[in-house]
Amino acid sequence: MIHFDHVSVVYEDARQPALPTVDAHLPEGELCLLIGASGSGKSTLLGTVSGLVPHFTGGTLHGRVTVGGRDTRTHKPRELADLVGTVGQDPLAHFVTDTVEDELAYGMESLGLPAATMRRRVEETLDLLGLNDLRDRPIASLSGGQQQRVAIGSVLTPHPEVLVLDEPTSALDPPAAEEVLAVIQRLVHDLGTTVLMAEHRLERVVQYADQVLLLSPDFTARLGDPAAMLAVSPVRPPVTELGDLAGWDPLPLSVRDARRRAHGLRERLAPRIPGGGAAPATPAPSASPAPPDSVVPPDDSAPPLAETSRLGLVRGRVTALHDVSLRIRAGETVALMGRNGAGKSTLLNTLVGMHRPTSGRVTVDGRVPHRTRPAELLRHAGLVPQEPRDLLYADTVARECRTADTDAGADPGTCRALVSRLLPDIPDTAHPRDLSEGQRLALALSVILTARPPLLLLDEPTRGLDYAAKARLVTLLRELADQGHALVLATHDVELVAEIAHRVVILAQGETVADGPTHEVVTSSPAYAPQVSKILAPQPWLTVAQVREAL
Repeated sequence: MIHFDHVSVVYEDARQPALPTVDAHLPEGELCLLIGASGSGKSTLLGTVSGLVPHFTGGTLHGRVTVGGRDTRTHKPRELADLVGTVGQDPLAHFVTDTVEDELAYGMESLGLPAATMRRRVEETLDLLGLNDLRDRPIASLSGGQQQRVAIGSVLTPHPEVLVLDEPTSALDPPAAEEVLAVIQRLVHDLGTTVLMAEHRLERVVQYADQVLLLSPDFTARLGDPAAMLAVSPVRPPVTELGDLAGWDPLPLSVRDARRRAHGLRERLAPRIPGGGAAPATPAPSASPAPPDSVVPPDDSAPPLAETSRLGLVRGRVTALHDVSLRIRAGETVALMGRNGAGKSTLLNTLVGMHRPTSGRVTVDGRVPHRTRPAELLRHAGLVPQEPRDLLYADTVARECRTADTDAGADPGTCRALVSRLLPDIPDTAHPRDLSEGQRLALALSVILTARPPLLLLDEPTRGLDYAAKARLVTLLRELADQGHALVLATHDVELVAEIAHRVVILAQGETVADGPTHEVVTSSPAYAPQVSKILAPQPWLTVAQVREAL
C-alpha cells in the first residue's frame, strides 16, 4: 500500500537531510509504528505520505513515495484526500470549522458524500470516540485531549484507506488513549486500513504494531518485527527495559506478556522489599512500602508556596472547578491527573492569574494571582502551557534565548544552555515553528526556567519528548525540587509521575477525587499505574530504575 523507494528530504538551507534514506514497503491492512528520537525525521516521513512534504513544507524530496499506486510527488495533498487521512502533532492546526459536529462532517462534505452517509458516519464517530456530549461545543472551548479526539474523528469519517497519525495519544488520558487505539486496531483488523503512526509513548502502542520502522541515531532506517527492532532501538518502553534487565528473550511488548514471565524476577526482588519479606498477596494501597529511591517528600510543617481553598470556577455553563483545596510547598512535586476536561489545565491557569475564581481563594507566594501584575507574578510563578508555541515569538532559537535571558535578568547563554541540556541538537538558526513538537517544548521550558520561578507549572511537559529527552527533563526537574522549587505537573504520563512526583492529585469533573503519596494513588488505580507496577504487583516497585537499584 505504501512504498518508500530511496526516500530522503532536504529542506532549504539545511546542512543535512531531515531524515535518513528510507527503503520500505508497508502492506495493506497493517499498523506500522514509526519510532526514533525527537527530531529524527518522523514527522517529515509522515508528511511524504500525505503529500504535505514537499508540496506544503517546501524542500526537496529525493526518491519516490507511492500510496495506493499514486506518486505523492505528482499528486498534491488535495488529490490524495480520498485515500490518505492525516492527523498532525498539533490538533489546532487541523481544524477548519467552529464546532465538533461540523468538523467531523467537513472532510466528507469536501469529498461530496451523500448527506445520509455523512449523518450516519458522524453519529458512528461521535460514539466511537466518546464525543457525543461535545457535539455542539465550540472546538476552542475543549481541552487539549478533547481536541485531539476531534482531530482523529475528523479523518476517520471519510473512511480513508491509509491513516497517517503523528502522536495521536500524546494529549489523551490513559482510558481515552486505550479507546482511540482500540478504534484504530478495529480499522486495521476489520476494514483493512493501513496505519502509519509515530508515537513517543511506546508503552501505549507498541503491542498493537505489526511492524516497526526505526529511524536510528546513526542515520539509518530499519523495518522489522517489533521485538527485534526494540532490541536495537535507543527508545524503548519500560516493559521492554524491564525485560532487558531481567534477561528475557524475546523482549516483551505488553504488560500481559511480561507478567507471564515475571515470577522469577518477583522472587529475586522479594527479599529486597523495604520492610523485609515478600509483599502480602493483596496489600492495601496505603500499606505498600515506598521503594528505596522514591522521592523524599518535603517538610509538611513548612508554609505552602501556593494554596487554593474551596476554589470554584464557572466558565459559561460549564463548572470547570469545584471545591478544590490544595497546599503546595517549596521542594514538592505534585502531579495533577485525570481524564481530558477534568480541570487540570484550568487549575494551572488559575494559579497564574489567567482565570478569576468564581468562589474560594487562591494565593501564590502570598499574592492573589488575578490581582497581581503579570510582570510581578512571573517572578513567583511560571507556566509552560500545553501549546509551547504560545510562549515563542522570535524568528530563531538564538533570539528566543537571548530575549529570555534579558527578560529574566539572567547571565547571557543561560537559556541556550538549558535548551542544549534538554535536546542537544536544536540549531541556533532554526525558526521555532519549524521545530518538532518535542523541540518546541524543550525551548519553551527553557525560556520559563531561565527566570527560575519558585513555583513552576507544567502542562503536559513530556508531550513530543522521546525517552532520552524525558530522562534529561526528569533529572533537571529533580534538581529544581532539591533547590526548593515547587513543581506542579498536569500530565497523562504515568511513567513520568512514577519517576518524579511526591504526590498525586486526581481530578474528575473539576473536583478532587484523590490526593496522596504517589505510590499509594497510582497503585490503587489500574488506569494510572505505571507498567512496572502492573507487572510486579503486589510488590511496590514503580520504575525500572528502582528494580535495577534493588537488584
